[in-house]
Amino acid sequence: MPERTLEGLTVTIEVETVLEPEVVERFHALYAATFEPLATRAVARQVLHREEFVEEMSDPRVMKYVARDLDGEVVGLTTLTRDLETVPWISPDYFAAHYPEHTARDAVYYLGFTLVAPQHRRTHVFQSMIEEVVELVRDDRGVCGWDVCAYNEQHLGFSTMIGALLHSRADCTIEQVDTQTYSVVRMHGPRGS
Repeated sequence: MPERTLEGLTVTIEVETVLEPEVVERFHALYAATFEPLATRAVARQVLHREEFVEEMSDPRVMKYVARDLDGEVVGLTTLTRDLETVPWISPDYFAAHYPEHTARDAVYYLGFTLVAPQHRRTHVFQSMIEEVVELVRDDRGVCGWDVCAYNEQHLGFSTMIGALLHSRADCTIEQVDTQTYSVVRMHGPRGS
């Protein structure tokens, strides 16, 4: 893929299927630092365990969009798959039932996560990786699902940002297809008479 210059940072974004162990280690440290705060902000587990992360990084069914600077240093990562069995928290049957034509063409994707090194978060690396994903799904006339926890939705506006990016790059329809509501009851003792 061509080089992109983003506010003084030149990056290349390559799609890789299996990452070298040292790259996995670099990304795992970045992944843990990036997503660990969600452990106490979201009811559903948002963070892959280390062994799950390593497994995903070596699973060739998961495309890894790897952003590197001119020195070859990794600065960003986005995961995407068309094998929905690799995403344990979703139902491949749902997508097959609702998007049968896309499923028949192997054009149903799921976006796993995107992360960017802290020092490059204001350089559009995130946007550039997502643009690469958009081009693939758009050219396939595909369907791509993703999920956003309530914290990232309410405090960071992820859906609004992603929607604006998608509409700027493609003629598309975005719809919320499901929600899960978590509830808690706090017991205070027996009911008074």
